[in-house]
Amino acid sequence: MKEEFDFYNRANLKSYNLDESMRYQLSMLDTLDPFTRKHCENVANITCRLCEYMHLKTDFVVYCTTCAYLHDIGKLFIPSRILQKNGPLTDEEYEIMKTHTTIGYKMCMEDPKLRPYCAGTIYHHEALNGTGYPKGLTKKDIPIEGQIIRVADEFDAIVSKRQYKSHIGITDTLKLLIQEAQPTVPMSVALKSMEENTKIGKLNPKVVKKLFKVVIDDINYEISCIFEYTNYLDTQIKRLETISNYNFKRETAKKESKKEYFEACMKSMFEKGEDFRNYKFVLEEYRTAYLKRKEIIDNLFDEIKTIKKLRV
Repeated sequence: MKEEFDFYNRANLKSYNLDESMRYQLSMLDTLDPFTRKHCENVANITCRLCEYMHLKTDFVVYCTTCAYLHDIGKLFIPSRILQKNGPLTDEEYEIMKTHTTIGYKMCMEDPKLRPYCAGTIYHHEALNGTGYPKGLTKKDIPIEGQIIRVADEFDAIVSKRQYKSHIGITDTLKLLIQEAQPTVPMSVALKSMEENTKIGKLNPKVVKKLFKVVIDDINYEISCIFEYTNYLDTQIKRLETISNYNFKRETAKKESKKEYFEACMKSMFEKGEDFRNYKFVLEEYRTAYLKRKEIIDNLFDEIKTIKKLRV
């Protein structure tokens, strides 16, 4: 049995029996590079679950999720030297990168099938306090779908950059989003509206709170996956310990018939690749793996406790 854990497995889009039109819209992702496509899928998955935790209507969940799928479609026209650059962008490169919002919006508006979902492209980098782009809108002018997608987008961007293999340490990412939801003093906002905007941050705190629940769900899923694997390891350990016990009896048996009997028992319990020479090594590997997984489970439970203490 091979241990498998997909970081985003629990975030898979629920089956809404997508019609032919929606399949066309989502097929647009095929034109993106693999990294951007995966990011769009992750953001859509998170967006879907955020909407559900916010108890939004099913039709809106489908709409908002589709918007999220398409949110970065404008990156199709961003030069690969910028899109795939390792390291920080220059000011000039950053200005070019920012155009993916308006490019994506134009793409959607020019295609009747994509037009209903243009909000994802144009609003996902706007900030509630007016410091976002491309228009520098404030909370009252940013639709809720844009606010939700922004939280999902930032979360996945950080997670992808840090290349998490497990949710251990994910609290640090959530703390960064909490900071983004805290009040700031935006330098680019007009003085007449500054007083109002200093009371809010970049991200919608209500959406960030729902993200905590999404992440806790994912951690519980990861724990269940590891529990399943530890059960497998426990079974293998007990089998190999039985073999080891048979070997002790074989070595201490006085009658040759007994030795042959215990040897036959051992052979019947060996699995592929195991034999008399290596089964003890395999047993120790399983024991080490078991203890390691138990430690991970403990750390994940601690992670949940920490997340539950977070406040936005």
